[in-house]
Amino acid sequence: MKSDIKKEIEGLRADIRRHDHLYYVLSQPEISDKEYDGLMLRLKEIEELHPEFKSGDSPTVRLGAGILEGFDTVRHRQRMLSLDNTYSFEELKDWDARVRKGLKTGEKISYVTELKIDGVSANLSYEKGRLAIGATRGDGENGEDVTANIKTVRAIPLVMLGGDTPEFIEIRGEVYMNRREFSSLNKEKETLGEPLFANPRNAASGSLKLLDTAVVAGRRLNFFAHSLGECRGADIATHWDFLQRLKNWGVPVNPESRLCKNLKEVMRYCRDWQEKRDSLDYEIDGIVIKINELRQQRTLGYTLKSPRWAEAYKFPARQATTVVTAINVNVGRTGVITPTAELEAVECGGVVIRHVTLHNFDEMKRLGIKVGDRVLIERAGEVIPKVVKVVKEGRGESFQVPQRCPRCRGEIVKEKEEDVAYRCINPSCPAQLERGLLHFASRQAMDIEGMGESLVAQLVAAGLVKDFSDIYSLQREDLLELELFKDKKADNLLAAVEKSKKQPLSRLIYGFGIRHIGEKAAYVLAARFRGLDKLMRAGRADFDSIYEVGSVMSDSIVAFFRHPSTKALVQRLKNAGVNFKEKAVSIKESALAAKTVVFTGELVKFSRSQAESLVRQRGGSVSSSVSARTDLVVAGSRAGSKYEKAKALGLKIIDEKQFLRLIGI
Repeated sequence: MKSDIKKEIEGLRADIRRHDHLYYVLSQPEISDKEYDGLMLRLKEIEELHPEFKSGDSPTVRLGAGILEGFDTVRHRQRMLSLDNTYSFEELKDWDARVRKGLKTGEKISYVTELKIDGVSANLSYEKGRLAIGATRGDGENGEDVTANIKTVRAIPLVMLGGDTPEFIEIRGEVYMNRREFSSLNKEKETLGEPLFANPRNAASGSLKLLDTAVVAGRRLNFFAHSLGECRGADIATHWDFLQRLKNWGVPVNPESRLCKNLKEVMRYCRDWQEKRDSLDYEIDGIVIKINELRQQRTLGYTLKSPRWAEAYKFPARQATTVVTAINVNVGRTGVITPTAELEAVECGGVVIRHVTLHNFDEMKRLGIKVGDRVLIERAGEVIPKVVKVVKEGRGESFQVPQRCPRCRGEIVKEKEEDVAYRCINPSCPAQLERGLLHFASRQAMDIEGMGESLVAQLVAAGLVKDFSDIYSLQREDLLELELFKDKKADNLLAAVEKSKKQPLSRLIYGFGIRHIGEKAAYVLAARFRGLDKLMRAGRADFDSIYEVGSVMSDSIVAFFRHPSTKALVQRLKNAGVNFKEKAVSIKESALAAKTVVFTGELVKFSRSQAESLVRQRGGSVSSSVSARTDLVVAGSRAGSKYEKAKALGLKIIDEKQFLRLIGI
């Protein structure tokens, strides 16, 4: 009977969920792997015979559902922010002092300490106890919908346990790969002759974004929850309470988390795990410290990028020695030639290092580095590893600055004797084109979403894009010929390209990548000339009256727009319908008209560049330094020396809320 079949299916699902929790979360299995596989096989067989009883939260979906077409974008209900880092107990004490300053005098504080898992952040959305969406962190506001891959992670419950589950909840955590699985995966890739993953974090990140869910399921990823996003239908007062609730709901929480009553206990926890980190079966790179009371968290609030109520204590640098096997050069967006050292692979701070940047040829000379040298490298705080010094010289010869570009064989020159950089001066160099296209499409410039490194490399290699204007000639059929491009992805990219045509002139100027011209200068030029044609006709004398534009910048602007290839490029952009105008803003009634404003500290509502743009739109100007000519200083959190200098000069200082009222927001 149908009712009997449905009852058996529900019973099998309940049993499998229970055994998943016992095995993957509690590490207390009650049955053998063979017995577990028998339960799963039986459930799969019944579901295939009776597809009317299939369910998106059945344990069988963990086996992998097949090939995905791509990932949609999903917006997080609450932003996923990054943490500020500290690297010493003195910095940790400074953070604690700032926290106490932000709360009432004498207010009691407790802390929760958690191991900082070296994995990839994920956001799990549960609706009425059932997993609805699993997403990557993305840019903090929007992530990729990787629900199908998240469902293959057996530690993550598809249906929460218990009867007190909230109506809706966002649970943040780390998807990670333990050391044993990482080693096994790399051995398999080595056997197949495929490139190895550098570390477990890269392996987890790469796995989570695979399009074949069956392959993801075979990677045996794991998960620890650590943070709360939006929540409806559950009364949670403290972070420690939240972690205990997660355990009751069957969501895995790191068992080493601790509730600390003072900073002394926090530092002891950090010190202990710095020594014991290698005893774990997974990588950690520090400790996360959070204020326990959610009420206090709300009082402390956030900066633009980070919560003020949490801090990461990063473990000290790890060093290693290895041998330089080769020295190569890379070509940047503006033609700058950067030397890099290839190394004998060595593990440093949990990461296999195979190459490091040497920054420039002067730095190479200072280090005296040659092929064959044994060098000391250092990696600290997730930064790019660097060479500290040569510890034993080899027999190699000193590296000579190349005379020809490795990508296009164009001439390499040092334009001025005092310059550090050497450059390839061929404007058609493919390496420069790739990096230039990435800059042109970046969020701060033309904001063409979807035009990342992989796509740009394919477009250049296929000869579809030879300069910026070719972006606007791309056809749907051209994109569908490229690797991993499907209909929806192609349509989304073309829509983003079309939308970029409406960007203001300031964005276009910045997107050109003119040497010495940043976002601020691009806005100043657009505001002054209002049209690209007028800017192109300007000579050096026309820039003399612009305070923000110096002689080096004006020379660079004139040289760029005088070049025949630039004139041809501009004409093609014009033919494509790209906007060449900057909209004029009425400033008659603005309180900031003709005022010079300085920003210091961190703002919450806007980024620094956005706030500066708001000032300029209202007829004001922005300076990076405080002087007697400064009319107004806007001080955010963690205001520093500019704030102190402004006080000493007796200047008018306002906070962010006052600034918003001043500009009418």
